[in-house]
Amino acid sequence: MVGLGESTRFSRQTFGLRERVFRVLVEEYGFRTLAVQDGARSGERLDAYVRTGAGDPESVLAGAWRPTRTAEMAVALEWIREFNQEHPNDPVRILGVEPPRAEPSDYDVVLDYVRQQAPDRLAAIESHLDPIRTAHQIDEHVQRHQGIHPGRPFIDDARDASALFEKLPVTTEFENALTHLRLIVEFHEKSVAGQGGFARDERPAANRVIQWQRDTGAKIAYWDGIAHTAALTLGAGPAESSEFRGTGSYLREHFGARYISVAIGFHHGNLGMAVAPEPLPDLVDSTLGTVDLPAFYIDLHSDAPESVRLWLHGPAKLRTISGIYDPAKDATAHTTVRSLVDAFDALVHIRETSPVHWLPHPSS
Repeated sequence: MVGLGESTRFSRQTFGLRERVFRVLVEEYGFRTLAVQDGARSGERLDAYVRTGAGDPESVLAGAWRPTRTAEMAVALEWIREFNQEHPNDPVRILGVEPPRAEPSDYDVVLDYVRQQAPDRLAAIESHLDPIRTAHQIDEHVQRHQGIHPGRPFIDDARDASALFEKLPVTTEFENALTHLRLIVEFHEKSVAGQGGFARDERPAANRVIQWQRDTGAKIAYWDGIAHTAALTLGAGPAESSEFRGTGSYLREHFGARYISVAIGFHHGNLGMAVAPEPLPDLVDSTLGTVDLPAFYIDLHSDAPESVRLWLHGPAKLRTISGIYDPAKDATAHTTVRSLVDAFDALVHIRETSPVHWLPHPSS
């Protein structure tokens, strides 16, 4: 099991290096599953494409988690599909680590039911669902950051839509539509905006990966952000007063040394939505940036001088940049670990970054 974590989802270089490592793991080390930060339903569509060719990369990514809807991810899927065509008896699979979650099509199922059974209620329910389905294109917390949020918390609209829907006539299709609506409510309850922060219970995601490995025996590469792939509980919140336990910490607990955690970071560059300056001096990324190379890696378990070993075993801050990054508040854009060597087995550092290429928004 290898966790390949990147410090931002907006860099073409960090994604490209992660995919390059994945190809080596597949071709030279027999890895046969890619676990991704996405819901189970989306993972099933991605898996169907790489196994059978059902659909195409752009269409199967249309319902995927927004940060994965890039031209770079489409190329990665195409490569896996080509590999599987050449190895039909030993294919690479894709696993979405999150439970099934709402997608744009769920809103259509609900509204179609209302349109058929209670057209006089359609406008009222639609007024609650139309604003909040935009979260599948731009996360609600990012909308707030960008100043484009309509104002009312999306979870309130989701719950109001549910209350109105539950008063509709009950037919044979009612429960099916209600199931889709409950997914919508849960999606907004568990969003970053709905929870009031990024922290969430990641044990179910880890258990899904563990169960997949138990069932298939496959070697697995897990793609996510470094906070999620780190093999250690992280500091979070103001002054790191709280903790966040990511999927990687559970994987290390279960697999021990058989779980390898790799952190892929960068020094500075264009991310599309912002330009990240050189990192502050107290960040690991700043220290690594003193090496004049476009990219390099460090095995944290290799022999090192005493001064370096003390640095590796001490607390550390690593740059992390999300969709609400503000260069003016760069000092807050980091993840803290109490021991660098316990959180990661290797560091990969890229000097300069450029933006990923986003696929067009789905029409829905």
